Amino acid sequence: MSKKILIVSASPRKNSNSEALALAFADGAREAGHEVEFVSLRGKTVNFCRGCFVCQEKQRCVIRDDADEICRKALTADVLVFATPIYYYEMSGQLKTLLDRLNPLFPSDYAFTDVYLMTSAAEDECCVPERAVSGVEGWIECFERARLAGTVFLGGVTEAGEGRKHPEKLQEAFALGRDVR
Repeated sequence: MSKKILIVSASPRKNSNSEALALAFADGAREAGHEVEFVSLRGKTVNFCRGCFVCQEKQRCVIRDDADEICRKALTADVLVFATPIYYYEMSGQLKTLLDRLNPLFPSDYAFTDVYLMTSAAEDECCVPERAVSGVEGWIECFERARLAGTVFLGGVTEAGEGRKHPEKLQEAFALGRDVR
């Protein structure tokens, strides 16, 4: 059965390594017959959550910026994929800000059940993505029908585009996308 997949890239850099993983995931998902929408936060306006909780009542944020549209797309997606560089052993501020702004989804009848995380970093130790994964797991914990379905970490990359030198990681992301059920 075809799934509706929303991929959000939170890297501020063009041709980023985390985005390369996300695009490989997208290719695999499309090959498997899924509908994929790719959104980059680069160039988008995503303001900080005000903590007013109006969204809990209205199921829509009072701030009208690009996060509002992304939230509406996430509401109807069966699968969410987040891609982020790791900065100081944590997800990018862009992704954290977006996750905070997806608060209108909490009381809604959201469709997503599977969430994936694609990460990249200059450091290559296996522990590097742990805090980013934990942060996304904390967000997922608020959605009882959702689960972290998979992650891919590409370490040891600094310059944009360096991820292409790691075809095994791109293949891992592709396979994860292809295997979405």
